[in-house]
Amino acid sequence: MKLGFIGTGKITSSVVTGICGSKISFKKIIVSSRNRNVARNLKRKFKKVFIAKNNQEIINSCNWIFLAVTPSVGEKIIKHLKFKSSQTVISFISTMTLHQLKKAIKVKAKIVRAVPLPPISLRKGPVPIFPPNKKVKNFFNKLGTTVEITNEKLSKNFWSTSGMMAPFYELLSTMSNWLVKRGVKRDKAQKYITSLFVALSEDAVVNSKKDLKHLVKESQTPKGLNEQGVKELRKAGFYRATDKTLSSILKRLNKV
Repeated sequence: MKLGFIGTGKITSSVVTGICGSKISFKKIIVSSRNRNVARNLKRKFKKVFIAKNNQEIINSCNWIFLAVTPSVGEKIIKHLKFKSSQTVISFISTMTLHQLKKAIKVKAKIVRAVPLPPISLRKGPVPIFPPNKKVKNFFNKLGTTVEITNEKLSKNFWSTSGMMAPFYELLSTMSNWLVKRGVKRDKAQKYITSLFVALSEDAVVNSKKDLKHLVKESQTPKGLNEQGVKELRKAGFYRATDKTLSSILKRLNKV
């Protein structure tokens, strides 16, 4: 199997890194030269990675094509490329619907939308895909946890939550900086905060069969620190703002 990536940003770098460290069997990975630094770094790190002269070369050479460009770039370039009906095309483009992709690609290739996030480089994290596809599901299960979605309208909800990645890192940064301001060395502050949230996330995964509300309740004690934290953040509107932000992102996606 030959894998081709059109677009060489953060997500391509993360997915290629994940693939090269996984048990996925492939002959080669061909990446575009759009971001020369990322492309060269990938080629330098991995023996099976090659850089294409242009996007059409990628399509001519590969079985699976990954579209990893921004929506505006995707709308401009995809319609000018000549795909094959035998190919599997996996789009990471958040605002291009399946209908739009089919119209731009023209041939009856297998088209799947996916939402990988940077932790895929570590072969961790969820990867929502639409529509369900067994081969694509098995592929991403080797890089994380595939979540199959049967309704494209519902898939936008998952796309929306992926927009909370940077806000999450901002929260970690705020807490780390708070410790630093109080005399803790930055490396120790960051190590503590990131380790804390890794542990909390793993605990949530183990107990995910329960409503997460149970974990909110179970982690509080009467007049304890966590009870104070939840109450003050609720009073400040932190959780309402989170809900509002997700709705705002979804509204943007629904305009497509």
